Amino acid sequence: MSRIKIPGGREQWLLVGLLAVLLLVTLATYHLTRPTTLTVVVAPKGGSEPALLQAYADELARRKLGIRLKVIAFDGVRESAEALKAGKADLAVVRPDVALPGNALTLAVLRELSAFVAAPSNAGIKGFSDLAGKRLGMLASRTADRTLVGTLVAHHDLELLTEPQTGALPKKAVALVPLEEADVGPALREHRIDALVMVTTPTSPIARRLVAFVKDESEDDEIALFGVPDSTAVLARWPRLQAVTLPAALFGGNPRLPAEDVVTVGSSYRLVARADLSRSLAAEVTQHLFEMRSALADTVSAANAIDNPAYEDTADATSAHLPIHPGAIDYYEREQETFIERYESWIYLVAILAGGVGSTVAWLRQRLGRIRRERIEVATSRLLELRGAARQETDRARLEAMAAEVDDLAASIARQALNRPTELRMLGAANVAIDATRSTVRRAMVSRPD
Repeated sequence: MSRIKIPGGREQWLLVGLLAVLLLVTLATYHLTRPTTLTVVVAPKGGSEPALLQAYADELARRKLGIRLKVIAFDGVRESAEALKAGKADLAVVRPDVALPGNALTLAVLRELSAFVAAPSNAGIKGFSDLAGKRLGMLASRTADRTLVGTLVAHHDLELLTEPQTGALPKKAVALVPLEEADVGPALREHRIDALVMVTTPTSPIARRLVAFVKDESEDDEIALFGVPDSTAVLARWPRLQAVTLPAALFGGNPRLPAEDVVTVGSSYRLVARADLSRSLAAEVTQHLFEMRSALADTVSAANAIDNPAYEDTADATSAHLPIHPGAIDYYEREQETFIERYESWIYLVAILAGGVGSTVAWLRQRLGRIRRERIEVATSRLLELRGAARQETDRARLEAMAAEVDDLAASIARQALNRPTELRMLGAANVAIDATRSTVRRAMVSRPD
């Protein structure tokens, strides 16, 4: 007598479920752990910022951290600002007094610039007002630097002349003379310039060299070094500039140069992010930059100048003329998001979806089980009907048809059991009905030969 065997359906479903869970975990892990690539546009060409950001990108890749940078270089900061504004980049190096996109928020100050003047003591120049009718030397520099100098000169009711001038100058004019570094000393010595203006990082080596050139050309080795003392008024008119103080003795301690702190104004090169960059990514970029500052300084000395933007409290940081990205504030305030906080929405969404999928699967399993049980019940009832009919049947052909139908019913029950044997008792009853019906049909066929 053939019986229906209960297949290992439960183990098969369990294996399928485990494989599905493993696939979901693998996909989630890949999504959450793969590096995020951000595009950063850098400028100016020839400045230290492109090399600094490229070194930062290389270090991120070397340490296999979760952030990667794709560095794109531009000739000027105006172009990099436009790229961020147009949505072509996630991060950018900008100079606020040149161009600051409306969607840019500061992550870090890469380099601060100070505008100040150094003049030999015999030139009789002690402040900006004394520059009237004088020639002011300046390193062959960027348009932005000349624009800043022009702003400061105009604040003192003077006109900056940028074209080459011959002969005497108008009383209210200052002639700007572009120079190379090696020409500063000879230009002072030959009276082609009366003083030197600098827009640079005051702690940089080039700033120290330029001040030394001016000092060497002074008759008594003393120089006048001054900035913009009324910086508050200048910042009120040009809020994208910033107040800067040159500390006393910055360029020498014996004698002290300058003798006292020098108040002036300046600008800065900033690493900014688009305003809609997530707080967690902005915090990570800022964190890694400061954590790697020492390592970066080994190859790019400009890394030593990286600093956080000054602010007093969170309200000040977000409402300033040069606002700071909330993600950077999270890092500065040590309030960065945890893994759970960062992916809280995703975790809740996955949990809800998983619950819904689980409920749907359970409902389908119950529904399919009910259908299978109904089919087994119908087949078993038919087997019992065939058994009763076989006892009364005298036609051998009809008995053979009944035998074939019993086989078909047994196969149908077997298929249902193969999918999922949810009711062992029902399957046992079906097996008994199959065996009894087959025996009855066979006995009837034996007793009724052709």
